[in-house]
Amino acid sequence: MAKFKDKIQNGLYGLKVWFLLALAVLVCVPGQADDHVPDVETIVKKIDQLYRSESSHAEMEMHIVTPHWERTLAMTVWSQGMSKTFIRITAPKKEQGVATLRIGNEMWNYLPKTNKTMKIPPSMMMGSWMGSDFTNDDLVRESSMLDDYTYQYVTPKDAVPEHLYIQLVPKEDSPIVWGKIVAAVQSDDYIPVWQRFYDEKGNLMRVMNFKEIKTFGDKITPSVIEMIPQNKEGHKTVVRWLNATFDSDIDDKIFTRRNLQKRR
Repeated sequence: MAKFKDKIQNGLYGLKVWFLLALAVLVCVPGQADDHVPDVETIVKKIDQLYRSESSHAEMEMHIVTPHWERTLAMTVWSQGMSKTFIRITAPKKEQGVATLRIGNEMWNYLPKTNKTMKIPPSMMMGSWMGSDFTNDDLVRESSMLDDYTYQYVTPKDAVPEHLYIQLVPKEDSPIVWGKIVAAVQSDDYIPVWQRFYDEKGNLMRVMNFKEIKTFGDKITPSVIEMIPQNKEGHKTVVRWLNATFDSDIDDKIFTRRNLQKRR
């Protein structure tokens, strides 16, 4: 009987050792599900360059909704890399000819009614563009997620397996008002799903949703961006890409202050 008990104890001990070794292997060896997840910087760079590439030219619509009125702006947008952007409103007639130019850290607006070009100071980069829920910085992307933020993977409470989540915190020397941004991307192709913007106290201030994925040439990207402020009930702005060309030759004369005053 004693020998039988010894065999059982030895068997249980061996099973325990085997279980601990197996557990150690599981802890030390990365799971296969994580093998395909890229470095977080790769995804942040893709978000930064989503609508830019080396160059871009697009026809767009911006629909602005408030509790009291709605309006739609048609516009043409050109960009070169991350440093140059030119926007010209083509309709309606009331705003036709209004133009915005950004070169590096400098930005100008042209108002045809007064025939004046106004330089936008850095303090106004977070101000509304044309009465929309997008800021001047949103439209011309003066800030860069890659350069102006620190970033890391996170898992929010409402996380789903189909998405990867990144938290971006502004660097101390960045002139950015947000306390942090949390971005969700599709886990299979890293296309953005939404971005949530928080103030320095952790309050959710606005949500930007990416919708209607389309192919423009060789580029697959959401064709609709919906901006919903969380502190303005009944407000939202929807930007829609109608046509877009990426990585084509663009005349450098487009990105000049002289071009601001041209009506076409």
